[in-house]
Amino acid sequence: MVSEWMNWWPFAQQEKRLERLIAEAEANPMDAEKQAALLVELNKHSPESVIKRFEQRDHAVDSRAVAEYLKALVVTNAISEYLPDEQSGKPSSLPALLQELEQRVSGTTDVPFYKPGISEKQPLHVVMVDPKVSNRSSRFTQELISTIVFTVAFGLLWVMGAVALQRYIGGLGGMGASGVGSSAAYAPKDMNQEVTPEKNVKTFKDVKGCDDAKQELEEVVEYLKNPSKFTRLGGKLPKGILLTGSPGTGKTLLAKAIAGEAGVPFFYRAGSEFEEMFVGVGARRVRSLFQAAKKKAPCIIFIDEIDAVGSTRKQWEGHTKKTLHQLLVEMDGFEQNEGIILMAATNLPDILDPALTRPGRFDRHIVVPNPDVRGRQEILELYLQDKPLADDIDVKSLARGTPGFNGADLANLVNIAAIKAAVEGAEKLTASQLEFAKDRIIMGTERKTMYVSDESKKLTAYHESGHAIVALNTEGAHPIHKATILPRGSALGMVTQLPSSDETSVSRKQLLARLDVCMGGRVAEELIFGSDHITTGASSDLSSATELANYMVSSCGMSDAIGPVHIKERPSSEMQSRIDAEVVKLLREAYERVKVLLKKVSLRYPNFEVCLINNSFFFFFFPFLLQ
Repeated sequence: MVSEWMNWWPFAQQEKRLERLIAEAEANPMDAEKQAALLVELNKHSPESVIKRFEQRDHAVDSRAVAEYLKALVVTNAISEYLPDEQSGKPSSLPALLQELEQRVSGTTDVPFYKPGISEKQPLHVVMVDPKVSNRSSRFTQELISTIVFTVAFGLLWVMGAVALQRYIGGLGGMGASGVGSSAAYAPKDMNQEVTPEKNVKTFKDVKGCDDAKQELEEVVEYLKNPSKFTRLGGKLPKGILLTGSPGTGKTLLAKAIAGEAGVPFFYRAGSEFEEMFVGVGARRVRSLFQAAKKKAPCIIFIDEIDAVGSTRKQWEGHTKKTLHQLLVEMDGFEQNEGIILMAATNLPDILDPALTRPGRFDRHIVVPNPDVRGRQEILELYLQDKPLADDIDVKSLARGTPGFNGADLANLVNIAAIKAAVEGAEKLTASQLEFAKDRIIMGTERKTMYVSDESKKLTAYHESGHAIVALNTEGAHPIHKATILPRGSALGMVTQLPSSDETSVSRKQLLARLDVCMGGRVAEELIFGSDHITTGASSDLSSATELANYMVSSCGMSDAIGPVHIKERPSSEMQSRIDAEVVKLLREAYERVKVLLKKVSLRYPNFEVCLINNSFFFFFFPFLLQ
């Protein structure tokens, strides 16, 4: 059984084939075909035997046998005996060998002899090899190594092709393994990297104008510095702190200052960075953010403009809901004492989802208001401390003259003044440059090159003088800051008013005074030029007056006919008609009051006129201004 099984072995079959060919060749010594078949098979096993049998000249040969003989000469390197030797000066004997082989073949067969090396179409190819590889074991080893190399190379190509195909499918938005698909192909560069905290050097010294907010956050700093102080008695700080306030009040700066004051890592993300067009990207980024924060605890996570992902879910799409759901789960998934403080900022706290602001999540709300006069002074001193200042700068007066400005506005004011000083080539920052910057923010950019006709200048002068006269003669109106007929922004002229101090609430008298000031320009045009020559220059004034009157009636309850009621955004048709009637009544009353006032002024001061001086119009109230 073993012998029969060995007969099926490939080497055993080759041995039997060789023995059969030898027997046939010996039985037919003049059969050139059988001799050639033997040489072909013998050349696979022992090229030396081919040379020995061919050179015995006892058997018939043809062109095939000659080809096998030449192949054996090359394999065994015996061909070198016929090659030229430059050192010894031996010439090549290949032509003689080929001629002898041609004669031998022509004497035994009629088949035309193939003459290699006699032309370009019939070249002689000689390959020098090591004769050691001619035996059977060497051939087997060589074939085995070749097979292994081929298998490894094919496997590598297969793996590379599969990875390339998977990435291509992921680039088309398909779902794949982790890191493949929309999240990897379309994610921003910073999201593909590991989430790392930002470098932060801000402290409470850099935050001015919001002392009350800083006091509320001091315990958060103390908790991050010494958590055991709170956990010893079982106290727990809130998980989330929501900073609200108008844009530019310093909410982001305040969050960075907390991290810098406590010396902990600060993870910053904007709400819009979580969202993309593919479902699941936002949720994955929320998970990655919280996982990175847990490794760096204690730390602060700050999400700016959280209303981008945290607004109400009533009208949202599915992927936006998933992001908010993941954020809610992550806030419930870590304990208060893990050392992670989640902070967020928004300008629109009213639209946030109730699940986000309930106790246990963002349960502490801190309002960051616009700075008061002392806060504005501190902010101005902070931004001016590293700049060369002239002696005429009074920071306190500048702070009083900028009511309603927030930290971003004051930073912009100082920057505009510094650029103005650099353009003028000044060595120090002066009060006039700061005043220029303030006027530019309040009134807009000057348009000195704009062409305005004399008639238009005259009409603008009378229009602005009407505003100014009403503001000076109406009780409750703000003092006039500056009046000009130089075009600024989209207006041909402007009268700006600034309150003498910060306002916490506005009375009905002050609101009616604002209505009267708005009507002053339109009434002045009518009194000077007639009702047929009034212009569209009062359209912005009428728009402001209408909005103010509507606010008084529907929101503040300052109408006797409507009563002290706050009207919703979409009132009934009957209620809207009553509101419109009250708004028209307030505007007409203001118009009549202003008309009576300007007529009295014109009768009392007949010298009131508008004069042209140096190609510019100015309005003068000779005895009136003196009083």
